[in-house]
Amino acid sequence: MAEHDYFGAIDGYWDDVIEYGDQRVEVSVECDDEPAPRALDAAADLLRGLEWLDEELREHLVGELGRGGAVVEFVNAVLDPEHESSEEITDAIGRDSGDREIDLLRSLELLRVEIRPESDGDGEHFAELEYAIAPNDTDERLLVVVDLDRAPVEVRFDG
Repeated sequence: MAEHDYFGAIDGYWDDVIEYGDQRVEVSVECDDEPAPRALDAAADLLRGLEWLDEELREHLVGELGRGGAVVEFVNAVLDPEHESSEEITDAIGRDSGDREIDLLRSLELLRVEIRPESDGDGEHFAELEYAIAPNDTDERLLVVVDLDRAPVEVRFDG
């Protein structure tokens, strides 16, 4: 069992709901072995700076629009006029800059952060952040994986 100032006792699993801005975010820390104190410190720092990380990742997602891949698949799926929840999606896009794709990405809700403190090497999947638009009405999710240094490692579309 690991003990940490931020998390308290962690015996394989820890979870909580944190709030910032108008978002409620489910947070979990999962580990099979006892995580290194450095990894738990990094996990605590990630959660303390979640608002900053969230902003950075949204900008990263916007930058991915021109590259194709998971972000474009996600955007195309949820902005499809034939989507069964297109009205709810339109209502959930809280910005109107004239670029609907960027407005969508900046209007995403951060739903969940899953941290794996055992994955503390460069490029490893340290944390996964789950985003959605109109999450009560849609199943499509955009998953962003970051390493210990909070650098994006992978973006996946789950739909």
